[in-house]
Amino acid sequence: MNYTKILRWLWIGAATFFFGIVFLLLVVYWNPFNLFGALPSIDVLENPESDQASIVYSSDGKILGKFYNEVNRTDVVYKELPPVLINALLATEDSRFYDHSGVDIKGIVAIVPSLLLGKKRGSSTLTQQLAKNLFSLRRSEEYTGVLDNTIVHKIKEWFIAIQLEKSYSKQEILLMYLNTVEFGNNSYGIKSAAKKYFGKNVSELTLQEASLLIGLLKGPSFYNPRRKPEKALNRRNTVIDQMAKYEYLSTAEATVAKTKPLGLKFQDDGESSGLAPHFRNYLKKIMFNWCKEHDLHLYEDGLKIYTTIDTRMQAAAEEAVRKHMSFLQKEFNKNWSKSDPWTKSDPDLIKRLAKTTSHYKEFSEELNGNEGLIMQEMKKKIPMEVFTWHGRVDTVMSPIDSIRHSLKMLRTGLFSMDPKNGFVRAWVGNIDYAYYPFDHVIQGKRQAGSTFKPILYAYAMEEKGLTPDSKFPDAPISIPVPGGQPWTPNNSNGKFSNEEITLRQALARSVNSISAQLMNLVGPDSLVSFAKRMGVKSPLEATPSLCLGTGDVTLFEMVNAYSVFVNEGIWVQPQFLLRIEDKYGNILEEFNTTSRHVINEETAYNMIELLKGSVEEAGGTSVDLRGKFNIQGDLGGKTGTTQESADGWFMGITPNLVTGVWVGGEKRVIHFSTMTYGQGARMALPVWAYYMQGVQKNGEVGYPASTFIKPDGNSAAVTSDKGNLLDDGMLPEEIAEPEEKQVYDGF
Repeated sequence: MNYTKILRWLWIGAATFFFGIVFLLLVVYWNPFNLFGALPSIDVLENPESDQASIVYSSDGKILGKFYNEVNRTDVVYKELPPVLINALLATEDSRFYDHSGVDIKGIVAIVPSLLLGKKRGSSTLTQQLAKNLFSLRRSEEYTGVLDNTIVHKIKEWFIAIQLEKSYSKQEILLMYLNTVEFGNNSYGIKSAAKKYFGKNVSELTLQEASLLIGLLKGPSFYNPRRKPEKALNRRNTVIDQMAKYEYLSTAEATVAKTKPLGLKFQDDGESSGLAPHFRNYLKKIMFNWCKEHDLHLYEDGLKIYTTIDTRMQAAAEEAVRKHMSFLQKEFNKNWSKSDPWTKSDPDLIKRLAKTTSHYKEFSEELNGNEGLIMQEMKKKIPMEVFTWHGRVDTVMSPIDSIRHSLKMLRTGLFSMDPKNGFVRAWVGNIDYAYYPFDHVIQGKRQAGSTFKPILYAYAMEEKGLTPDSKFPDAPISIPVPGGQPWTPNNSNGKFSNEEITLRQALARSVNSISAQLMNLVGPDSLVSFAKRMGVKSPLEATPSLCLGTGDVTLFEMVNAYSVFVNEGIWVQPQFLLRIEDKYGNILEEFNTTSRHVINEETAYNMIELLKGSVEEAGGTSVDLRGKFNIQGDLGGKTGTTQESADGWFMGITPNLVTGVWVGGEKRVIHFSTMTYGQGARMALPVWAYYMQGVQKNGEVGYPASTFIKPDGNSAAVTSDKGNLLDDGMLPEEIAEPEEKQVYDGF
């Protein structure tokens, strides 16, 4: 074997590789024919153009929220950085930080072969990581060439890192790094992270807290302490071990520190914080479409978005939900203290939902899909955060029990609008946005129960010339069903009085036999068509039972339909936008609602009289509004309860405000087992009452007016030629989701 020849070829190969690397570095730096894209200067990197958040305003001039880019950061100065934070960073990310000039030659030797083989490898210095962060903020066509790949990006980072080391001191580089790096949960920069995770200033961070934050740098999502506390704890302890390794801590100090809990005090300043988060999420989807059509960027162009939401009314709505739902949840928990609501009707529910969680998927990878072993792991307790009406609680709970806890939480929606102009005044989509983002105003479709009856009554009066005083016998009736057995409904109490009662009394007491007789008069197909005229766009099955509210509808649709009664028979498109301005205040678009006459004025006013009967008539289902809740002024309403108490509704009207409330479980099998609280009058009506109490206390809002005014017969529908983002009541397909999609991972 000719060792000399082999050695010579090895030297030639090494030299070729070395000069090849040098050549590659030079051509990337010179960038001939813009093959690789230009290198941004230090001035450009240091002063990136600031994206301007779009601001959402309420009708009373308050800021509801902002739509901004991911990089939501605030900066600190170096003296605010505690030594424990810097030590944790250096020990974990770059122990030779003070010994290199931006690029670690040893790291390059290790990383280049890996990159050439298409493999990812770490070993970047802090300066290189900073270079990457800054360069990613400036990535554009000017800095992107024809030959743009991972190797080119890495080389550019080396050059930028060297420039940074020449231009800044080590302290300045550390500061810039900590001010720009991502810590997860939409926190960029150490100041934002310290506030978000611990509610502290950076200078107040302890050893354990600093170690946790530095540990997140390796993978903010993978080590998310809210969703994966066990992984976050292990990663934090790894950082502490690194500090001991490099003698920033003694072994004894590290041992003690690792026994401490995470100690999170999470402060949510993102989409789930502030008023009307579900509304803002819906608005964001609408605005994305609008911006696309107008060649604008929601997160960058500093738009000013003026909405019809009133913060005082929204606050009253959210407080009403909190007040009643916290009480109702206690009663629900008592009701099911010895078993789960779904045990008999859907015993496999928990197991099915468990398979949708990230915990299950992670265990599945670790245990090669062995379902028995996976479920054993799913039953082991781990630290997590769960929603309760006492606040978010840090606890120890198994993933299976967290699913059970989440399922047992009752859900709700509240939607309130001015029927005269369509202005949406309050929107509560669920009990909590962070845990339950599904929106029961516009996404949730559930059976309307007896709240659908007023639509039937209105159509019967419109078509058959009936009045509130028209009488029908409270007696059994059978309606023929083509190809099936006749339909014979019972009253809710299972009894018939066999007495003639007025339509006002019948609706007030929610008598099913009268609704069935009216359905027999008008027919299911005609009722479906009429409901669409009233604003109900959800598909409805044309069956006799529709008169009792068996169709699935949204709260948004029902409030829209009831508004016709108060607005003299005129359907008005709900309006949540007033105008959009650019960052300089120039009006880009103004919005007015669309309206049209759908029933005559007399029918509309008769329906007001019928709905007032629910509050005023003996046996009316809404009499508590006066006696128990002391709601003043003219008002009317209708309760609704579906089969087995799966849904509780209340639709309430005042002279210039129509508000609907829905309450129920996430799944239809989750409901009260008795009618004590399992009815609309107990589940939903109190939320409406507390909301109206809050509105009436705040006289500045102008709601509600005290008296319904009988129309003079001279009103006319007006259709605006200005835009509405929900033209004709149609919902964007991607928003009108039919089923609730919930994640059961806890946090």
